[in-house]
Amino acid sequence: MLSHHTKEIIKSTVPVLEAHGEQITSRFYQMMFEAHPELKNIFNQTHQKLKDQPRALANAVYAAAANIDHLEDILPAIQVVFHKHRSIGIKPEHYPIVGKFLLLAIKDVLGDAATDEIIDAWKQTYGVLADIFITTEQNLYDKAEHQPGGWKGYRPFIVDKKIQESNVITSFYLKPADGQAIPNYLPGQYISLRVNIEGYDYTMIRQYSLSDASGNDYYRISVKREDGSSNKPAGIVSTYLHQQVQVGDQLEISAPAGDFYLDLQKDTPVVLLSGGVGMTPLISMLNTMIQKQPERQIYYIHSAISGEYHAMKEYLQKRAEENNQLHYYVVYEKPTEDDRLAHRFHKEGYVDLDWLKTVIPNEKADFYFCGPTPYMKAIKKLLEIIGIPDENIHFEFFGPKGNLE
Repeated sequence: MLSHHTKEIIKSTVPVLEAHGEQITSRFYQMMFEAHPELKNIFNQTHQKLKDQPRALANAVYAAAANIDHLEDILPAIQVVFHKHRSIGIKPEHYPIVGKFLLLAIKDVLGDAATDEIIDAWKQTYGVLADIFITTEQNLYDKAEHQPGGWKGYRPFIVDKKIQESNVITSFYLKPADGQAIPNYLPGQYISLRVNIEGYDYTMIRQYSLSDASGNDYYRISVKREDGSSNKPAGIVSTYLHQQVQVGDQLEISAPAGDFYLDLQKDTPVVLLSGGVGMTPLISMLNTMIQKQPERQIYYIHSAISGEYHAMKEYLQKRAEENNQLHYYVVYEKPTEDDRLAHRFHKEGYVDLDWLKTVIPNEKADFYFCGPTPYMKAIKKLLEIIGIPDENIHFEFFGPKGNLE
């Protein structure tokens, strides 16, 4: 337990963390990777370059300091981190390394302002937090390994099918190489995929949502090829999957994980909103409800640039035609002439307040959404304006946890 004096010291550092948190965490990663380059095999280096990971860690450290009197209050918000750590393979022996370099980074950035008393207080606090993480994650490891069909670490799977779903999205059907059973998962969860790509010095791990209902003899992921832009590099792993991985190839994946999933204990209407490849966890939810909750009303609104970028459009249209519980709407930012002729969409442009009000049921519904961060910010704002309670709003980031404010 932390003493009252230690907590007061930690609280006194909150303004400093708010001002210098990202600088501290950026320096932390730099120092840690210089001393332990092998950890590049675990941490996503693209997120490092884009500053997403340092920003996410800075927010987490700030939250811990601001809530030091009631650390239990931040546990629900960091469940996503526990699952991510279990999925990629963070081990107890990694925590002393992280703690060492986090303290060194605080001292390096703040200089004399980081007194011995402050450093000691943060050392104690980190020890408490590390114990929470290690204990919680060990429980997740045990559950993943000992569930029916479960396993520890990474398991080889064979690409059974590879299907192009749109100009930029391809689905991969993965079956276990040993032919044995695989565990079920909650609709919305993901797997981690680990690959070694020629020309790169370190292993790469990426998370991909499972894009079908559970209970099959395969896992399906639907991957967007990230071509890159002037301010964002191309996706190394997604390009590798699209261009090099073929049917019959072997991939390593960890058991399903994630705290973003459909609540199957409820029977209230569900509104699913997706932008681009953000559809993948929501397709799993949709298929699961059609299979297991045929009376539950589903309102699915998907946004894409055009029909050329809209994955699974024929499949979804057929599902809507065959299932009265599914109310399906399509929004195209820039529909093509073919889209217009085929009447493939319901709204041109973006989801806006007036239109959204006409297609969703009521404030008692549960809302699940996923997509690019600007899209999610816009959707969350619309739901807040409509008056949807926070407890009915559920979303997931692809990558480090961000902020939708």
